[in-house]
Amino acid sequence: VGRYGSGTIFFSGCNLGCVFCQNFTISQLGEGEEISVADLARIMLRLERMGCHNVNLVTPTHQAPMILEALALARDQGLEIPLVWNCGGYESVEALKLLEGVVDIYMPDFKYGDNRVAARLSSAPDYFERACEALREMHRQVGDLVVRNGLAVRGLLVRHLVLPNDLAGTERVLRFIRDEISPNTYVNLMAQYYPTHRAWEYPEIARRITSEEYKRALALAQSLGLRRAGPH
Repeated sequence: VGRYGSGTIFFSGCNLGCVFCQNFTISQLGEGEEISVADLARIMLRLERMGCHNVNLVTPTHQAPMILEALALARDQGLEIPLVWNCGGYESVEALKLLEGVVDIYMPDFKYGDNRVAARLSSAPDYFERACEALREMHRQVGDLVVRNGLAVRGLLVRHLVLPNDLAGTERVLRFIRDEISPNTYVNLMAQYYPTHRAWEYPEIARRITSEEYKRALALAQSLGLRRAGPH
């Protein structure tokens, strides 16, 4: 994120229903305020004036039409910094095609390798297939992550949150990335899971991950030859 950070804009709501969401008041309880398209454009421009290195749109998928309209206004008024699409990976290829040439950096989660787990924990029974299709399209548009002077400027950055009891299906996720996307994919293997929101209702995720569980995920990425996978 560089010296001056990422200009993050959170959007209320989400197209997933994760029972362990750390931002559930925003994603599921509707916290936030309604603003106009013009206001959103002004926020983007203000973030650039503050010195932010990019505009980072968090859970933007369900607001895509309005975002595109606001971005067009902001670009017309001189916005130049990269646009980051920070999403849950549960995207349609049709929607992503509308973003081609607009998004500079795609930063999706790849949450699950098992649809049964995705259905139970995120209300997304076809998550794996949708995420695979989405990552292919994202990579087609922007390629592997390009970093200049310590700053990401373009490309795909995939996040994977390691869950207790290997419920995230880490091996299947990483094998897909290596085989179907690129062994040079930048993968952020995240260890910060903790039970929040409704996670306590699900015994299999009602604890933090252990250091051994995380070490296994790192070792797996290394053994698969994912050169840019790690804790970043």
